[in-house]
Amino acid sequence: MLDLKITGASLIDGTGAPARTADVGVKDGRIVEVGKVASPAARVIDADGLLVTPGWVDIHTHYDGQVCWDRELAPSSWQGVTTVVMGNCGVGFAPVRKGSEAFLINLMEGVEDIPGTALHEGVGFEWESFPQYLDAIDQAYACDVGAQAAHGAFRAYVMGERAQTLEAATEDEARLQGRLTEEAIRAGALGFTTSRTMLHRAKSGDHIPSYRANKMELSEIAAGMARAGAGVFEWISDFADVDEEFGLIETVARVSGRPLTFSLMQADQKPDMWKDMLGRIDAAQASGLNVRAQVAGRPVGILLGLEGSIHPFVAHPSYQAIAELPLAERVRRLKEPAFRAQLFSEQPGVRNDLARFIFAAFHKMFPLGDPPVYEPLPESSIAAHARRSGLTPEAVALDFMLEKDGRAFLYFPLFNYTEGDLDNARAMMTHPHTVFGLGDGGAHVGTICDGSFPTFMASWWGRDRPHGRLPLEWLVMKQTRHTARAVGLNDRGVVAPGYRADFNLIDFPRLGARAPEIAYDLPAGGKRLVQRADGYVATICAGEVTFQNGVSTGALPGRLVRGAQGLN
Repeated sequence: MLDLKITGASLIDGTGAPARTADVGVKDGRIVEVGKVASPAARVIDADGLLVTPGWVDIHTHYDGQVCWDRELAPSSWQGVTTVVMGNCGVGFAPVRKGSEAFLINLMEGVEDIPGTALHEGVGFEWESFPQYLDAIDQAYACDVGAQAAHGAFRAYVMGERAQTLEAATEDEARLQGRLTEEAIRAGALGFTTSRTMLHRAKSGDHIPSYRANKMELSEIAAGMARAGAGVFEWISDFADVDEEFGLIETVARVSGRPLTFSLMQADQKPDMWKDMLGRIDAAQASGLNVRAQVAGRPVGILLGLEGSIHPFVAHPSYQAIAELPLAERVRRLKEPAFRAQLFSEQPGVRNDLARFIFAAFHKMFPLGDPPVYEPLPESSIAAHARRSGLTPEAVALDFMLEKDGRAFLYFPLFNYTEGDLDNARAMMTHPHTVFGLGDGGAHVGTICDGSFPTFMASWWGRDRPHGRLPLEWLVMKQTRHTARAVGLNDRGVVAPGYRADFNLIDFPRLGARAPEIAYDLPAGGKRLVQRADGYVATICAGEVTFQNGVSTGALPGRLVRGAQGLN
């Protein structure tokens, strides 16, 4: 007898093939039959009128700390994700020497905007080595979890305080990092990640330790991957010197013999660089190197609101004087004409160039809305509203944030929105050597809530976008089969016999992400942005229903995934 049978589904199987009507039979967490399934089952789900897809595989998350206190791994699990991969961007919590835990927390807090108070309380650090970290987090979850080794932690473990000074590693230190990389991958790490962007800084303001790691150090790490014979290398960079940086990427890919992915987005300062990078990827692929770009199908967007971490007035002296008041009291004061006049007359005390740009760029600031709008029209910007109303942009921005009792958000599309639409993002998505990623689930808890990328990809690009939509079957394949294979998880992402029984049952006309909101559920009472979704009638992991209509069933069939996986 089968454990589970899904009947009458409109099946999109993850291969890119057209949707078809089919039943699916499951036994022991694996798919055993697809088609007309006559075998009896302990549980039968009637999926007539529903889409059935593989569960989403999100390869760019930051649950490295959250796995220590949250078995649900929300908000990704609320968005139909059945496998998350963490340890991205060169930050993580292993290996760690006793007494240096605060260094890694300071790094994670700064780079990924996760409150240090929550990490201090929630992460026990009952480990030293990376294999011991994997043992510690080998628990039950609502979805599967894959971990990657992070350069920042490795450098700190090997070099101590010198890691933060950006001093070059010695040859012995570089070789040790290579040996630790080999050890981590043999223990089950899905790969190794590094960051070389000046945007990634510790809470203290220091650069991420891997920022200037040289060719020798990176080559030794790549050699460790080569000896392990597994894993994927992830790379984050500003590409300030494109020739030099891409040359390093090619060196690492060549030495390791492993796949390499790097983040690719459109930045306003270099609006055409993404085209050059795609051309370089084509050339690298032609030379036999498996180099791909991780791309996003919507802007990497910052949320500005009174309950969040930042907004246009957060650094104004008048606002700072009321910043610690309860939200309702702040809302009351921000509606007072005299207080508003004083607020608008002030200059923000901001030293950070990026923050200064964001707070003044009202042409790129939009009401987020409910449901949220992630491809807003230029005429809906705060600047455009101000021109039509005769008010100042500052007054319009504040009025929008005061909606919903002060819980409304403005949306600032930082990347992928230079021209005011997503046409360039579409070009990146459809390039043959890119993979979907960059959602950052679990991170940036006060400023960004992009863990809903998978839901958005299917609903906006596959149904709602007024022009330039993409085939739903292709979109499903890109965030199931393709993302899984990008990190060596070849046992999932397809609905076919032998594969993992991970599914979403979707009421497609209803599918969509809700507006983000603040929850106060982190350790030590910390707050975070979360986002739920509609349209997921059921999410199934390893053959067990984990969510029904967005509500957890309490089932925790997910496990730590150790290393690359093949079909049984």
